[in-house]
Amino acid sequence: MPSTTDYLDFVLDQLSDLKDITYRKMMGEYIIYYRGKIVGGIYDNRFLVKPTSSARAKMPLARFAIPYDGAKEMLSVDEIDNRTLLTEMIAAMYDELPEVKKKR
Repeated sequence: MPSTTDYLDFVLDQLSDLKDITYRKMMGEYIIYYRGKIVGGIYDNRFLVKPTSSARAKMPLARFAIPYDGAKEMLSVDEIDNRTLLTEMIAAMYDELPEVKKKR
């Protein structure tokens, strides 16, 4: 089931304290970027983030989830209503994330 724009809007609103949050629609789902780096995505109306050490530290009880068949595990953000946690976590993740590869 593809994710809804209502859920996308909710997640973007929760992250609105951060500057430079963008997204890209991809096959009915959404990839979330912070300052040009991929932090996670919205898959089947679930917000999943890359399992960096800072994300695991901010959400020590988070469970792993597979966004789609064949994908690497990501952390499920269950505390989606906690705007402060989300803002701090995404900001802390930035330095651990790889640079986005440029298309040729």
